[in-house]
Amino acid sequence: MERTPMDSKAPLDVIAASLRRHRARAGLSLSEVAKRAGVAKSTLSQLESGTGNPSVETLWALAVALDTPFAALLDPPRPKVQVIRAGEGPVIYSDQAEYAATLVASSPPNARRDIYRIAASPGPGRKSEPHMPGVVEHVVLSSGRALVGPADAPIELSPGDYIAYPGDLPHIFQALDEGTSAVLVSEHV
Repeated sequence: MERTPMDSKAPLDVIAASLRRHRARAGLSLSEVAKRAGVAKSTLSQLESGTGNPSVETLWALAVALDTPFAALLDPPRPKVQVIRAGEGPVIYSDQAEYAATLVASSPPNARRDIYRIAASPGPGRKSEPHMPGVVEHVVLSSGRALVGPADAPIELSPGDYIAYPGDLPHIFQALDEGTSAVLVSEHV
């Protein structure tokens, strides 16, 4: 999987503004958010200033610390009609695996779901720590094969297969074939 530099795909200015906005909404200091997320204060400071190269793990930890959906950190306001072509959208890469998540639709007001395109290559897989309480993840495998679901009992999926599992427990997405792709819906219940 070829990685594109973060600044050409992910909206660092949107991430920066979102982090500042959600931290202010929560009434938390930079130090407190960094402590809760388990990231260095300097890392959070860099991200809030629009620099740095955040991984999906760092952004997830910050979203959990701020009690906000992951996608709320990535998605700028959009028009009513939205088209995101294949290969477009903010891409966040994993530090743990050949795994890229592209946000295609974040949760609008009064809805509680985010939609991602996933592209992954064989390897150790993307292991996710628990998200906010009540999160359910839905995955439809588009191509390839993958082990998906609870970290202690993932299910092998083939193209067209669907799985739903608690996102507030440790879980994994591990590609078994090159060119594995999926659609993931993160539902905040």
